[in-house]
Amino acid sequence: MADAPEFHDRMLSLGLARVSEAAALASARLIGRGDEKAADQAAVDAMRTQLNQLEIKGV
Repeated sequence: MADAPEFHDRMLSLGLARVSEAAALASARLIGRGDEKAADQAAVDAMRTQLNQLEIKGV
């Protein structure tokens, strides 16, 4: 029953959790350096990388 909507919702949820985790880890490396823009850019870059790996399509 791999095609069930619940399965896809769960996989999307896990994928989005990975996106958030990657952003947090990337920006955490810049804590205390006083460069908010660099921390933000690191988070954005990590999020884009992870989002591009998700197998999703619009409806």
